[in-house]
Amino acid sequence: MRSVRFFTLAVLIGAALFAAPSVFAQDKTWNVDASHTKVQFTVRHMVISSVTGDFKVFGGTFESKGNDFTDSAIDFSIDVDSVNTDNPKRDGHLKSDHFFAAKEYPNITFKSKSMKKTGDNTFKLIGDMTIRDVTKAVELDATLGGVIVDPWGNDRAGFKFTGSINRFDYNLKWNDLLETGGAMVGKTVDILCNLELVHRKSKKNE
Repeated sequence: MRSVRFFTLAVLIGAALFAAPSVFAQDKTWNVDASHTKVQFTVRHMVISSVTGDFKVFGGTFESKGNDFTDSAIDFSIDVDSVNTDNPKRDGHLKSDHFFAAKEYPNITFKSKSMKKTGDNTFKLIGDMTIRDVTKAVELDATLGGVIVDPWGNDRAGFKFTGSINRFDYNLKWNDLLETGGAMVGKTVDILCNLELVHRKSKKNE
């Protein structure tokens, strides 16, 4: 009788393991593939148009349970000195104390607090963004483009992140007023990040 109960218990445990593999999914570290990632921002200029810029140097990691990015731990950093708006004079102004104060605060950082599914491939990402000496929670919309195995046997995932911040919240308060009363530079900064992640499999797992 005891052997029958033991056998039944073993069968149930085995069935549970096969029925819910995601519960036992292996932790993965995904690295940002900088050569296939673009970190952009757009801000209104003189009320009538917009200027778009990007950062050339950045890096980060995502820690996830397998290929499930729900509640991923995200750590991302941007080199402020790499800001680029295709205008060297404007880039120099952005690096000055009027805006980023790059010498004193060389990095913009983002650390996630939660990442919750809102649809089949969509998420709401909340995390702390630090610019200069100010850290504030921001909310971004994320869309997962998919997960594949590349020709070299590594897992790859693609995301698009969008959102906006008020630059005044981060002490980026420089502004000139136009004769019409409008602002030279808008206070709302739109963020667009097309990001590719790679999880390189170790030889042990190949």
